[in-house]
Amino acid sequence: MKANNVYKHEARQSVIKQSLGSVEWQDLRQLTRCQIVYNTILPYPFLLLSWWFASQSWYVMACGASYLFFAAAFRQAHDGYHHSLGTGKRVTTALLLLLSVLLLTSLHSIRATHMEHHRDPLGDSDMEGSLAKLSWWQAMLGGVTYRLDIYRQGLRLSSQRNQRIIWLEFGLIALVIMVTLTLMGLTLFNVSAITLSAQVSMYHLFIMMLANASVGIIAVWGVHHDCDEAIARTERNPVVNLLTFNLLYHVEHHLFPAVPSNHLPELAKRLDRAAPHLTKLHVLPNQVAIMRVIDNRWKNMKKVRRNSKDENECPIRRHFA
Repeated sequence: MKANNVYKHEARQSVIKQSLGSVEWQDLRQLTRCQIVYNTILPYPFLLLSWWFASQSWYVMACGASYLFFAAAFRQAHDGYHHSLGTGKRVTTALLLLLSVLLLTSLHSIRATHMEHHRDPLGDSDMEGSLAKLSWWQAMLGGVTYRLDIYRQGLRLSSQRNQRIIWLEFGLIALVIMVTLTLMGLTLFNVSAITLSAQVSMYHLFIMMLANASVGIIAVWGVHHDCDEAIARTERNPVVNLLTFNLLYHVEHHLFPAVPSNHLPELAKRLDRAAPHLTKLHVLPNQVAIMRVIDNRWKNMKKVRRNSKDENECPIRRHFA
């Protein structure tokens, strides 16, 4: 089985390399100073906005802002894994450490598994891509255990220096949780500042835990399920790409991981011209695909109903009909 998987992987890589020979991409690695600043500060206005909405008990709007923060932070971390933020290594490490505390997840452990994901996409050693091999409901229910598996493999794949950073991230996350629970206990004294801080902290703790548990179904299963010829899926809906900060240009990212998220839309145009067969699988189905699924389901229902009717019919009557 493993030998067969290796053969399929090598054959797929050979076809992809032949298709990408004419794609210009080196110029897309460059970032302007404004783009670097944008990449650095992108998530934090949404974070502050979500906290303010939560302090006013406007939780629906807070959830919207928290989603934008989580998506923008996920993009910043993702570009940080590949050193494509435009910042130096120390600044990138500091940003990943800060985001680990705010997102309540160890990004340095995820970085280690993400690099393995790129070395062997959807292969036997790819823990990150393992969710894509499951059904959608299994991927959704497996979110928590999946994250724990990522932490374990991330520690195993990391150098000693990276392991120390990972344990530092775990320690800081535990400290944040302890402070939040302490603030909840202090609300018994009815001090307005403490009560407000506890309200915002508990909201952020809950929403980040929920986001971390569900991110796998979108960021892994959504962009990798049912992929054979191409490594991943992509998206062409401009509104969806705006709201996901270009994260769903995923096949483009896998083929050219050094290209920053800022330039993935331009890379997508070049790929569509040079290798359209690699960008035909989209994350969100279009209207034609949806109607095809509905039509197939309706035909299957009619077939089942007809078979059921035939089975219930009197065998003697059917014989003399």
